Amino acid sequence: MEGQAKQAYFINEAYNHEEPPHGVGGGGGAIEAENQPRRRSGGNKDLQLDLSDTKSKEQRALAAPVMDFDDLLPLIGEFGRYQKILFLCMIPFSFFVAFVYFSQIFMTLIPEQHWCHVPELDALDVEARLALSIPMVNGEYNNCYMYDVNYTELMAQGKIMADPNWPRVKCRNGWSYNFTEIPYSTVATEQNWVCDDAALPTYAQSIFFLGAIVGGLLFGWIADRFGRIPALICCNLMGLLAGVATAFAKNFWQFATMRFFVGFAFDNCFTMMYILVLEYVGPKYRTFVANMSIAIFFTGAACVLPWIAYFVADWKLLTIITSAPLLLVVFTPLIVPESARWLVSQGNVDKAISILRQLERRNGRHVPKQTYQNFRDSCQRMRDQEQEQNASYSVLDLFKSPRLRRTTLLLIVIWMAISLVFDGHVRNVGSLGLDIFFTFTVASFTELPADTLLTVTLDRFGRRWLACGSMVASGIFSLLATIAPVGVYSATLAIMGRFFVNISYNIGLQYAAEILPTVVRAQGVAFIHIMGYVASIIAPFVVYLANISPALPLIILGLLGIAGGLLALLLPETLHHQLPQTLSDGEEFGRGQSIWDFPCLAKQLNNEDKCNTDVEEVRSPAFVRGTQTGASLTASTRGELRSSILRRSIQSRNSTKL
Repeated sequence: MEGQAKQAYFINEAYNHEEPPHGVGGGGGAIEAENQPRRRSGGNKDLQLDLSDTKSKEQRALAAPVMDFDDLLPLIGEFGRYQKILFLCMIPFSFFVAFVYFSQIFMTLIPEQHWCHVPELDALDVEARLALSIPMVNGEYNNCYMYDVNYTELMAQGKIMADPNWPRVKCRNGWSYNFTEIPYSTVATEQNWVCDDAALPTYAQSIFFLGAIVGGLLFGWIADRFGRIPALICCNLMGLLAGVATAFAKNFWQFATMRFFVGFAFDNCFTMMYILVLEYVGPKYRTFVANMSIAIFFTGAACVLPWIAYFVADWKLLTIITSAPLLLVVFTPLIVPESARWLVSQGNVDKAISILRQLERRNGRHVPKQTYQNFRDSCQRMRDQEQEQNASYSVLDLFKSPRLRRTTLLLIVIWMAISLVFDGHVRNVGSLGLDIFFTFTVASFTELPADTLLTVTLDRFGRRWLACGSMVASGIFSLLATIAPVGVYSATLAIMGRFFVNISYNIGLQYAAEILPTVVRAQGVAFIHIMGYVASIIAPFVVYLANISPALPLIILGLLGIAGGLLALLLPETLHHQLPQTLSDGEEFGRGQSIWDFPCLAKQLNNEDKCNTDVEEVRSPAFVRGTQTGASLTASTRGELRSSILRRSIQSRNSTKL
């Protein structure tokens, strides 16, 4: 885990603003050293030995200008012509991840009305066949049983109605389906995944998420070892091959195996591209790119998908149509550059500068050579410092001290609750009593207002109470949907529950990245993310409970939402607080905070008040920039912290440089 969690970023400038040792950089020793005699060699002015130069490399490093990516991007162009092209290049990848995530829902749909097929009665119309062969249960025809009689003799006798006392038997010759509401055959109807096999679509979905865990680890390693572009291409091609192969599955295990490999591409097929684009967008526009790529592109793809399935009306063709576009990824290297931050982390600073110069030219800017030299020197200096200061930390360190252990466990439980509730709402749309294609579209559209609202409110109301409020609201609306009349009213309330859990999902992603200490942040967030996948594996089984009672999934999702929201109140607030860097910082973080602390009601000190205070907090410019504009917004969307590779390659900007 440690090897996979190597960071592509270096330590924040705040780490380098330590008090210099006694006699270094400003004491009498430094003055005395300046007054020592110098010896020249051979009379050459250029070759001289300065015996007085006792300054260490660290002193000269501190005196040199510090230049990181966020300092350089405004000079190159924060959102110039080339960055806009990169932003538009996110569109196909947004469609890829939506298709990979949601398409299996429409491949495994099963009409509610399905009955035992009786070949002897094929000449009769549907109503006549049902009346003669299918038992009634609670006023509806049974899905799994038929009468065990000789239908040839009954037809010869002119029988048109069944005797309820006839013996019953499970379906012998397959099933007949009413394709009125779902106008096409799916893999589930072709292979009759109903009755005793009704759980097979649920197993297939859970196997998909198992693949997502393995794929996250595999392509995360590839991205760290060989670069982001190779990993992006490989994971999309994996999704392409497995997706197309899904159409040729002849049984459940073939289908499940292919979906396992499709799961490899989930998240990474988009988030690696997402990371690359954000790296080349300046801080001023990063919020827009981070939020709108999800709110517009991903939401648009999710809203279009059900209608592709509806009009194609063939599950095999649907798998090919939603998988084939992933082939476009082979053209990515022609447009999208490799991650400059990753290149720097590998010591290839010259290649990174070459890419930045290309951006400079395409944006019509001019950056002095000295600026790039300062950038090169800063990269090397911070890389050396990271190697010297690097200690061996693991995710286990989060559980060694009581308060940090409590916080970590809370984050895990809350994130698992959010993940389960979110995925449960996504997959429960078929149990809401309305047309699934329309309902799925409306539910997916809630992503747009949720992301927009979060962008406006997150830095005003803080994380804790907004997380609590949105989760509790999601739970309340889910519970209300169980007591409302089935149809428009219950579906509307359930969709409101989906809207609020969208907000919770985005907050939860950022919360962990801000609370965990810098030294274990990447590994900690990756671990929490994997636990979220574990919860997503359970979500299809929660939705499957609708076969027992349509209200059961919403009851469970509602209770989990309320419980998760209340647990969020036990976490410390991070807005306007300096984030923890060391394990000891993490242990003390939030100590003394009240559960009723509410950032938007906190008293703001004006400049005069600050001057009159006895103690004034001093922060480095890099830290202030990170806390005010970077971390809370760039990490506030789902995509930016969703995948395991992201957790390894993007740390909170409150605690990283370059």
